[in-house]
Amino acid sequence: MASSMKPTMLASTAALPLLALLLLLLHLSSGALEAVVVSASNGTAADGASYTCSGSLTWPSSSHQSVFSLDRYGARGDGRHDDTGALARAWEAACASPRPAVLLVPGGRRYLLKLVVLRGPCRSRVAVTVKGTLVASPNRADWSDSDRRHWIVFRSVDRLTVHGRGSIDGNGHSWWPHSCKINKALPCKAAPTALSFHYCTNLRVENLKMMNSQQIHMSIEDCASVQVSRLSITAPGTSPNTDGIHITRSKDVRVTNCKIKTGDDCMSIEDGTHGLHVSGVVCGPGHGISVGSLGDDDSRAEVSGITIDSVQLHGTTNGARIKTYQGGSGYARDITFQNMAMHGVRNPIVIDQSYCDRAEAEPPCREQRSAVQISDVVFRNIRGTTVTRDAIRMSCSRDVPCRGIVLQNIDLKMQGGKGHAESTCQNAKWRKSGKVVPQPCTSKEEGKVGQLLEFLLDHELASSLRSWSSWSLWN
Repeated sequence: MASSMKPTMLASTAALPLLALLLLLLHLSSGALEAVVVSASNGTAADGASYTCSGSLTWPSSSHQSVFSLDRYGARGDGRHDDTGALARAWEAACASPRPAVLLVPGGRRYLLKLVVLRGPCRSRVAVTVKGTLVASPNRADWSDSDRRHWIVFRSVDRLTVHGRGSIDGNGHSWWPHSCKINKALPCKAAPTALSFHYCTNLRVENLKMMNSQQIHMSIEDCASVQVSRLSITAPGTSPNTDGIHITRSKDVRVTNCKIKTGDDCMSIEDGTHGLHVSGVVCGPGHGISVGSLGDDDSRAEVSGITIDSVQLHGTTNGARIKTYQGGSGYARDITFQNMAMHGVRNPIVIDQSYCDRAEAEPPCREQRSAVQISDVVFRNIRGTTVTRDAIRMSCSRDVPCRGIVLQNIDLKMQGGKGHAESTCQNAKWRKSGKVVPQPCTSKEEGKVGQLLEFLLDHELASSLRSWSSWSLWN
């Protein structure tokens, strides 16, 4: 009898430590279970922990993120009621969180917003996860004349991520008919940029759909260490000033794998941009990818270290373009456009130091001697078709000519084989490498001189001319 009870007693003794451990774990986790107060109406726990719609808890990740849903802060999400205040309150809470925070825009809903500025610095990292749609108020009166240039602004935030596969809809149809570019009888007034980032560092923007901005879709200003990827940006080709991505006074920016279809520049790269790398962008319709405009209103501009790589352009008015106003100063240098495919582009390669974008009611641009210096620019491995004969156009300043322009492996032909493409150049110091079609500077008298010098250089008959790098001598 005693021997038959011995195994049972041993098993009971062995089970005691396991039972004690289970009780201890249950005791320790009870506080956490009590802290998670589930609200079936908003999908968010009281302390920010999320849960699934079935009621089962989703524990915070190893990074202990807190989730702040717009709905919990009073948003209606019906596309009719103003949710600006709810977004501001959710941001304030997320920004003040001691743990990494997620500001959630729930899916399947439309959140109507007026102008909102979301300010840092924040206590920890913040990720704005857009699952639904943020839509701008269609009422233009919701913007005052003192601040018509912005809609959603993030300012002075470090380690911000904005992502989520949702949409940002600028409701631009309410604004475009009032543009002086559409109705030339109207005065020229600013309209909001849909999404702006000011003074942000270590910024990531990815996996978003942006559409129908009032003017510029996204602007990166005074930022550093920025990654932008997998954006879809769309607006009608006739929509005025609807640039896709605008970058100014920012450094160390990477833009990859974006599709941009707008009524203005797919990308505009302006003063103060240094260290920009763009790759895998598909552009069109639109005005192409532009460095500039620079030097407007006699201002100084500085741009350097720009690489545009592996880009496709479809039906755009321009391809690879640098544009500056007369009267400016400063420089645009160390710029490379390479590995580009042009499909029915109107002006594939452009340098224009006499750019002028003035409405009829404004004073015309006047001829001036000063200009932004353009130098060390490479156009490499660019192929495709043009719908105009002037496939390469370099129109540079008489007093501040373009220097160090390289054309390498260019093959641009007339769309449909209708004639031969040509090139014009004024005051441009250039050289070619590899096969270049059309031959540089072939459509004006100065082109003949350029070709003669190029022939001499290629055949080593005038070594003293090598430093000239094929001057374009005539204006």
